Amino acid sequence: MCLGIPMQVKEIDGFMARCAANGVEREVSLFMLPENMVQPGDYVMVHVGYAIQKMTAEEARSAWELYDEMLRLENGGLVDETGISQTRRYTPRPEYDTRES
Repeated sequence: MCLGIPMQVKEIDGFMARCAANGVEREVSLFMLPENMVQPGDYVMVHVGYAIQKMTAEEARSAWELYDEMLRLENGGLVDETGISQTRRYTPRPEYDTRES
């Protein structure tokens, strides 16, 4: 499954933007959007390092609420205030475990 991550544009330099979401900052390409479409403070949907659409703050908030709910349900409701599971840790599936037996 592919996810787009809503992020807020902090600063723009040409076709690159510094964006932030939930305390994480990333360099994001604006190449796929029309020139001058976004300004600092705007929200964009980011997929594999590219802003693929501009969105409203309400749309960004709704997406994060949905992602938080998915995480909560996946982890049996045991998620701390940062949204991090307190019960599940990564366990390789046998079909993806390439270690020799």
